[in-house]
Amino acid sequence: MANFQTKQSHELKIQKWIKEGRGQGFGNSYKPWITIRDVSSEGRSHRVFGHKCQRTHHLLSDLELSAFLLLEWHSSTIDIREQYPLDLEQTLEIAKTIGIPHPRFGKHHQIMTSDFLVDTHNSITPKFVVQVKYSNALNDPRTIEKIEIERQYWKQQNIPFYIFTEHQIPKTVSQNIQWLYSSINTMKLNEQDTLEKLTFYANIFSTSKSKRVNEIARNIDQKYHFEIGQSLREIRDLLAQRYFIFDLNISFKDLNTDHILLGEFNIWNEVLHAENQ
Repeated sequence: MANFQTKQSHELKIQKWIKEGRGQGFGNSYKPWITIRDVSSEGRSHRVFGHKCQRTHHLLSDLELSAFLLLEWHSSTIDIREQYPLDLEQTLEIAKTIGIPHPRFGKHHQIMTSDFLVDTHNSITPKFVVQVKYSNALNDPRTIEKIEIERQYWKQQNIPFYIFTEHQIPKTVSQNIQWLYSSINTMKLNEQDTLEKLTFYANIFSTSKSKRVNEIARNIDQKYHFEIGQSLREIRDLLAQRYFIFDLNISFKDLNTDHILLGEFNIWNEVLHAENQ
């Protein structure tokens, strides 16, 4: 009787999640199959608002956060669906074919998930999948078995599958993206403000060769009686929106004016067009 109740409870939970729309949708309507409330993850879990999908993403570790920020930052990314569920019948069939025990939760077959299903503007690779693992986890034979089921699953879908470890992201790049990302959802500039700031800082950068951005920002704050840190925040805002760009392998702490270039022309044109309407 107890086993029946456990099985019934598990099935009811799965049906409840399906009814909630978990693992379904696209963009801001997508709901991850697993949320941070459902598991006790290794390391810290995070709920992060994504500006591309306009929704909160559920990330189960610091490494997932780093991977998400890289995906979110990439200009070709359209949509990121985290904790994406795989079809159970298909993964069961794959496990049987390759002779690997299917993951279970207690006595029940577990619905497997991929950490990120990513849609892009890239016509050659419009979709790809990322599984995030700390490198030491790849020493575990059982982990490798489960990854192989997942790899075979996406191979059948003709969708590229990648493993992401902490070795795939330089520390400087990660720190830069986190610094920039913190600005993305706080920037509230209208077209007039944006155009004025673009022009103001572009002129300063062009006439201040090989000068540290931190020092220039402090001088601007003093000269124009801005509050301390205002200029650096505005420069970060413009970098976060790619009005200005720089090599992410250079720490934002070491940025000088020679490192900063004008962003993509279409971004500038959008601002100028809006200003002239």
